[in-house]
Amino acid sequence: MSANPTDTSPWIRRFHPADGARARLLCLPHAGGSAPFYFPVSRTLSPDVEVLAVQYPGRQDRRHEPCIDSLPALADALVEEVLPWTDRPLALFGHSMGATLGFELARRLESRGTVPLVLFASGRRAPSRHRDESVHLRDDDGVIAELRALNGTDAEVFGDEELLRLVLPAIRGDYRAAETYRYTPGPKLAAPIQAHTGVDDPKATLDEVRDWEQHTEGSFDLHTYPGGHFYLNAQAPTVISTVAKTISGLLDAR
Repeated sequence: MSANPTDTSPWIRRFHPADGARARLLCLPHAGGSAPFYFPVSRTLSPDVEVLAVQYPGRQDRRHEPCIDSLPALADALVEEVLPWTDRPLALFGHSMGATLGFELARRLESRGTVPLVLFASGRRAPSRHRDESVHLRDDDGVIAELRALNGTDAEVFGDEELLRLVLPAIRGDYRAAETYRYTPGPKLAAPIQAHTGVDDPKATLDEVRDWEQHTEGSFDLHTYPGGHFYLNAQAPTVISTVAKTISGLLDAR
């Protein structure tokens, strides 16, 4: 199997290369998240769908790079890295902050003439539904308290002070990007949107999630699950199955 020349990009992780895949799924992490979060998704979907997981600056092997604490700026940088992978149908999956980033990335891809197969928006209110939030302005203890409340960070991280200090700058930068984001009105996406959310998510009510429908000219579908903001941890098999069926159905309909 030959290596893709874009494998040298620091932005893209290709855990299970699948040159014969019918489509690709680009996965965008949540605030403080990193590409390996999507390793199980890649393992499950390969080789039918090749998963590309995004690694943001400021964490893990990119920890010495400055964080990009603006979602529009992050989308501007990312679109150049993603375009080489659009030689076959490309779907987008983003959780929490990653969902909003996915929306902004989809806008930029469509402006370049590439319409994503579908945008999967997980655990996030619609871009036009703003909340005044300021976690990024809290002290370290305040940020840690928020992480504990959302239950999306490995418990071992909280028990390792050195590790916690390493990841906090990236987490704070991501929160700043998510919380200072302001939707700029513009054309609706041509790509369909499928939203996924936990029914007890304190960060996104069902009404806020339903408003994703207002951002697409294509079809819209909403899937709900037991759980809160990180419902995905417990519901991953069901979500991955739905994603796979959706991608397959859209490809078959072409």
